[in-house]
Amino acid sequence: MHPRALAGLLLGGLSIHSCGSAPRAASTPQPPPSCVVERVADGDTFTCRDGRRVRLLGMDTPELRQGEPGRQAHAALRRLLPQGSTVRLESDVAPRDRYGRELAYVWTGSRMVNEILVREGWAMLYTLPPNVKYADRLERAQKAARAAGAGLWESGGFECSPRAYRRGECVTPGRAAPAAGR
Repeated sequence: MHPRALAGLLLGGLSIHSCGSAPRAASTPQPPPSCVVERVADGDTFTCRDGRRVRLLGMDTPELRQGEPGRQAHAALRRLLPQGSTVRLESDVAPRDRYGRELAYVWTGSRMVNEILVREGWAMLYTLPPNVKYADRLERAQKAARAAGAGLWESGGFECSPRAYRRGECVTPGRAAPAAGR
């Protein structure tokens, strides 16, 4: 180690010691690992009673503007996360998305809600590195759902993927596509 760097470390340690204060944690406080469900916004987002907005990781559901597939995905998440239920939130590497929502794998007891939605065919695999902790598990769930024709896989509800719809790459019959970039 360079002598100046060593001297800086020693002086930094002495100044902390001489002030009598304990070193501060470098990271910001983590949100509580549990949440009481207040409201389900759509098929992959809900709000906790304390105001946190949570986006389920590793999967994506049709937008409500996509018509019946969006309504069905929303209903599936409302069934799994009834208002007032307590869930456990598990984060991955990136804690928030660009909209400020907390990103989480959501657990009810020993069951992962993200996986249930994918396995039942109401959501499709959608992983964005670095949040890939359960990517293999969710991929297996999607393969099982597609093979079984579960949920939206049976009705063609994923002919226009949620991501493609948001990019304006396809139009759901009777619905205008959103402006690209939303």
